[in-house]
Amino acid sequence: MWTDPPPTAAGALGGLLDALPDVQAWVKDARRRYLWVNRAFLRNYGLNDPAEVIGRTDDDLSPPHLAAHFRQGDEAALAGRAVQDRLERVGRFDHTAAWCLTTKRPVLDARGRTVGTAGITRQLDPDQLASRADLRLGVVLARMTRALHQPVSNAELAQAAGMSARALERAFAREYGLSPQQYLRRLRVQTACRLLVETREAIAAIAQRCGFADQSHLTREFRRVTGSTPGTYRTQYTPG
Repeated sequence: MWTDPPPTAAGALGGLLDALPDVQAWVKDARRRYLWVNRAFLRNYGLNDPAEVIGRTDDDLSPPHLAAHFRQGDEAALAGRAVQDRLERVGRFDHTAAWCLTTKRPVLDARGRTVGTAGITRQLDPDQLASRADLRLGVVLARMTRALHQPVSNAELAQAAGMSARALERAFAREYGLSPQQYLRRLRVQTACRLLVETREAIAAIAQRCGFADQSHLTREFRRVTGSTPGTYRTQYTPG
């Protein structure tokens, strides 16, 4: 059973979170359905009314590959493992994405049982990725972003961050459940998603820009991450 906070406290907290334009905040139940979101969350999805979100899940609001990414963090929080300042790419309604710091916590009822999750995410300036030492793996992710169009090895990524390749692999497995190269391929696919929707550029050219060997290589990776082909994604999500 969901235990609501006192109405006055809930209203005051909601008002504070609504006043933060660069911080998205939300509460979900154990079935990953949204119970409350703030104004910044609505703006990120291009929506105006909380009624358009309440009762829905990420599967209703986001493309499948983004919904699966959000679900991973929810499952960790529901299992009692807090997600603290995870540096990640968060997608927007227009299929662009921004680097954000995300925190998720389990929500407990009066008996201490986990009945949902609460989370916040705040957008970062791209320059902060490499310049702030407190951002875990930030230097590596900044290096990946600059190297999307070319091969980059784990040794090169580890050197940029001043750590061993093995330590880098452990850090990625712990933080994202992926190897550095798997994360890099996902980042390339996310960039391809944006280019497919924003431009009329040929898919083969997008493949090259995003670091894939050719269009067939992009299509294989794209299908694995999103469940669809680049052409189908473009048709489905390009406005008008």
